[in-house]
Amino acid sequence: MKPARRGPSFRPGPSIHYHEPVTESSLHPWDRAAPERAGKPSAYALLPEDFAALAAPGRAEHLFAQCQHPWAWVDDRPRLSRVIRDWMARNLDSSLPEILEHKVSEDRSTKLVLGLSDGERIEAVHLPSEFRDPRLTLCLSSQVGCAMGCTFCATSAMGIKRNLTAGEIVGQVLVLLRAVGAERTHRITILFMGMGEPLHNLEHVHRAIRVFNHERGLNISTRRITVSTSGLANGIERLARLSPRPWLALSLNATTDEARDAVMPVNRAWNLARLRQALAAWPLGARERLTVEYVLMAGVNDTLEDADRLAEWMGTLRERHNLNLIRMNEHAASTFKEPDEGRLAAFADRLKARGCFVTVRKSRGRDVQGACGQLVRGDFRRG
Repeated sequence: MKPARRGPSFRPGPSIHYHEPVTESSLHPWDRAAPERAGKPSAYALLPEDFAALAAPGRAEHLFAQCQHPWAWVDDRPRLSRVIRDWMARNLDSSLPEILEHKVSEDRSTKLVLGLSDGERIEAVHLPSEFRDPRLTLCLSSQVGCAMGCTFCATSAMGIKRNLTAGEIVGQVLVLLRAVGAERTHRITILFMGMGEPLHNLEHVHRAIRVFNHERGLNISTRRITVSTSGLANGIERLARLSPRPWLALSLNATTDEARDAVMPVNRAWNLARLRQALAAWPLGARERLTVEYVLMAGVNDTLEDADRLAEWMGTLRERHNLNLIRMNEHAASTFKEPDEGRLAAFADRLKARGCFVTVRKSRGRDVQGACGQLVRGDFRRG
């Protein structure tokens, strides 16, 4: 890992210090590669050029499109000739996540427990538009469990089990679209905000993004794909250099290093100043916006002084980028509570007065434990 260093585009204030760089002798869980699942390549993670390189029968572009258009499938599988099906059975993994449970919230969002072919389980969330239009949002998992150890998040109670493969990530979308009856005309938004730290599994996550973005597949614009990170600054910098590149969201959740160390252990390696440096170096595209997410926890990070420090940390980002406030979504794995409405409103008003562009996110799926920070492997709840 490269040592953290100051960049010319951001100078921390006198109250902010840099932590010592992480060394090989003090590796954290997120510095170690997560376990990987072995096996044949997934048919759903291959691009047309991959099918061509494997000498797949037929036209590679047609085979890719058939795999990526679930509205055209028959019996929950791509419509393919017997020759191609036989070839795929010999050379590829054609398994898809299986929907084991689905729980519909009062707000119409749906949390789904998905079973993987090795017996592991993950959760994903379908968020239909609240208006009468064909938009829908899918919140995906990137790992089974998570290595980050955030104390307010249910997934962290699992620890890290393994990375999801690109095929399993793409498969979440395909089976969810099939289940909700989505058609070609639907506008799909992808959020990597489910189980896991996407930047801890960047290779598979980015391969999935390439598949989602391909014009012969779902053709999802990168403006409608957001990757949320808990603060892996080196991962942010790696993602910034990749193409196609999704939009970025940073989960911040504290305004001092002491407080963030306590709720998000990753801050001990990549602290507030280092994260601000990584955001300052992000090469913004036309009309691109960064999102800073801030989970409000009663008595922990919700004072007006926190709001002032948050505005200062945002700096020039407050002028055009979104500061997304999220009420703590309570769950059995954490003792943190959400603030009352008055405290939330005062916090938001203080930020607005400081020039921040603030959105208070409406948490959906809370009644079925499907909101931000509540996802955990389906069978883990039952011990």
